[in-house]
Amino acid sequence: MDDKITIKGAREHNLKNISLEIPRNKLVCFTGVSGSGKSSLAFDTIFAEGQRRYVESLSAYARQFLGQMEKPDVDEIEGLSPAISIDQKAHGRNPRSTVATITEIYDYLRVLFARIGQPHCVKCNEPIQKLTNEEMVDVVIDHLGPAAKGEKGSVTILSPIVRGRKGEYYQMLYDLYNSGFAKVRIDGEEFRLDQQIKLARYKQHTIEIVVDTIPLTMLREGTKDARQRLAEAIETAVDRGNDVVNIVYPDKSEQLLSAKFSCPKDGFSFPEIEPRLFSFNSPYGACPECTGLGTAELYSEEVCGLCSGARLREEALYVRLPGEKTIYDLVQMPVSEATEYFKGIQLNEKQAQIAGSIFKEIQNRLEFMLDVGLHYLTLDRMAGTLSGGEAQRIRLASQVGTRLVGAMYVLDEPTIGLHQRDNDRLIETLEALRDLGNTVLVVEHDEDTMIASDFMVEIGPGAGRHGGEVVAIGTTEEVLKDKNSLTAAYLRGDKKIEVPEKRRPVGHSAIKVRGATQNNLKNIDVDFPLQNFVCLTGVSGSGKSTLAYEIMYKGLSKRLYNSKHTPGTHKSLLGLEYIDKAILIDQSPIGRTSRSNAATYTGAWGPIRDIFSATAEARYRGYKKGRFSFNRPGGRCENCEGHGEIAIEMHFLPTVYVKCDVCKGRRFDRETLEILYKEKNIHDVLQMRIEEATEFFKDVPPIHDRLETLCRVGLDYIQLGQPAPTLSGGEAQRVKLSTELAKRQTGRTLYLLDEPTTGLHFEDVKKLLQVLHWLVDKGNTVIVIEHNLDVIKTADWVIDLGPEGGDLGGTVVKTGTPEDIARHAKSYTGHYLKRILSK
Repeated sequence: MDDKITIKGAREHNLKNISLEIPRNKLVCFTGVSGSGKSSLAFDTIFAEGQRRYVESLSAYARQFLGQMEKPDVDEIEGLSPAISIDQKAHGRNPRSTVATITEIYDYLRVLFARIGQPHCVKCNEPIQKLTNEEMVDVVIDHLGPAAKGEKGSVTILSPIVRGRKGEYYQMLYDLYNSGFAKVRIDGEEFRLDQQIKLARYKQHTIEIVVDTIPLTMLREGTKDARQRLAEAIETAVDRGNDVVNIVYPDKSEQLLSAKFSCPKDGFSFPEIEPRLFSFNSPYGACPECTGLGTAELYSEEVCGLCSGARLREEALYVRLPGEKTIYDLVQMPVSEATEYFKGIQLNEKQAQIAGSIFKEIQNRLEFMLDVGLHYLTLDRMAGTLSGGEAQRIRLASQVGTRLVGAMYVLDEPTIGLHQRDNDRLIETLEALRDLGNTVLVVEHDEDTMIASDFMVEIGPGAGRHGGEVVAIGTTEEVLKDKNSLTAAYLRGDKKIEVPEKRRPVGHSAIKVRGATQNNLKNIDVDFPLQNFVCLTGVSGSGKSTLAYEIMYKGLSKRLYNSKHTPGTHKSLLGLEYIDKAILIDQSPIGRTSRSNAATYTGAWGPIRDIFSATAEARYRGYKKGRFSFNRPGGRCENCEGHGEIAIEMHFLPTVYVKCDVCKGRRFDRETLEILYKEKNIHDVLQMRIEEATEFFKDVPPIHDRLETLCRVGLDYIQLGQPAPTLSGGEAQRVKLSTELAKRQTGRTLYLLDEPTTGLHFEDVKKLLQVLHWLVDKGNTVIVIEHNLDVIKTADWVIDLGPEGGDLGGTVVKTGTPEDIARHAKSYTGHYLKRILSK
């Protein structure tokens, strides 16, 4: 029992009451055609039950905040470990989330700078050493200058004990009074401690003890007694105020001195150097102008005028590590450069002792990102700009850094966005996770990953209601020999995606990019031939997206549609006279709420609502089209506002969604659900698979034609009303593609797709290629950014960028037919393409 996970009677989604056993502490691959039920088994059954059991193990006090998690539709699962899910969902658009924060590298950097960083004076840029008590006395005396006849006033020595924190502080103030202190200064105003002091509980306060008030004349005389009194006051203040003392001079000016970091030349003193000083999410460390955004305003591209994009207050940027590196310098580095910096850093014995464990954590995470082909990402890259594959591998980096043992990792296609060259290193990482004593479950279509796995489970044979069964199961060697396995047939070569017998000729018309220098592009000139199927390839980070999206697509959009997006830096963009439309079909979500779905996005939802509002019962009741919308009041369930589920914040875990207990997930109120069309209510229609709905509405062209195009791109298995956030990036992309296919073809359209094979089985890739080549046959141009060799080998023209990623990329390695690329010795793509073409 200890060496296997036993699943009995799994029926989640389309799973057909399946039972199976998979080994623990192995690399297990789940495969099958899109929509066959792989994710339903791996994520919605195995992982979901692991997460539910973890929550159930918490105290009753903790569970009251987390809500009741619904049990997956399965009879029993035995042998489960604590489960960790790492899926493809890219992070949200929160501009405060970066590569460094996701991987926790930034947390370790903040501690590192707080512990061994060398502060420099903001005024004179000289290194600051901590001041002794005697040096602080000299700073005060020197500041006062020579005595002036008849001069009056005094110097007040304050000990800051609370800085900008909420609270009433009754007990603390009472304890100060009992300790012999007479006065405090609260928020700039002095109070006697023997009087009643009331503080607003939820307001931030700064509280300073008035340690001593020394007459100016006494200090100006410079007697031994005066110095002694000042020294004793400063010593008391430093002791009470966490090494900090505040000096208030007769002219009401103030000077903050620190027993740790104050400049003896000009008296500039750092605030307390602690990790939050380097946090752009904390008021203590964030730039006061942009509050840590780094930009003039939220989602703006205009850099903050005060911090110049660094996000932090000035003092934080004057603390440096060896090599004069600030924390902003480090996060601007690509992963590869940061790795080299930490390998070569020179520390003294004390620094090495303090920072040894911190360095290890940072280096572990950096080296993992190198291993999975993310060497080109800068640490300050915003999470919202990452692809799903990049985001998944970054989350995996933070998990690997924890070095957990005995866990179960569930991953969704970790090879997405990776060039074949980088696959081997990712597979080694997954194997290392397994060898630590973890069970690694991957939903995957990549050939190398499947062959490297220890055990395989193929779900199928088809999608949706045609799937949900175990087609093949066993060690990888056993499955490869299984004649029932469609996947094995492709892996053995019995089935394959054919190379075209004849490629389309490349004509003179082209979109010509000249002098592209955005990001890492090295002033390159590239021609995208029109009315062809063009593949843009290259290792991860070589500049493909920058060239295709930032320069070409944004440039076309600005010229064709007067778009507000600013194209990447280039000299010219030629050939616009040959096209009349440029359409981007990327993997961004088709909507961000559960109210958005394939029906609403493709435009099929409007005609469906028309049909229901036209029924005799609806007309009798006076129900208009709006009654059948879950986006507005009137017919929807108001408890969940048409979502069908309620979101419960888990605080330290991902948000959990539970079915609405009023409408039971049906989204509409009882009266609306009483309206039937062909014996189905509006909820029943939303629950239909696309394949079923296409047949159901076969006599209604405005609906049928849109749904049929969804079937053409291989999405016949998804539900008509499946919430947009639950669609993978690849599925969202194919919904967009189907919407374009449903439109009238002009024959002069340029389509740009970013890795359209994401989430697709070999059989589904074949279907998708038929659609894309059909578009080209109609006179359009299809450009795909792709690593899938089965797609690249069918292209008319290939543009290969590289040779490496990041600063070592950004040049054109080779352009030509797939055969031309395969013959080029310096092309990594060509190296792998040569093997597949030779088959």
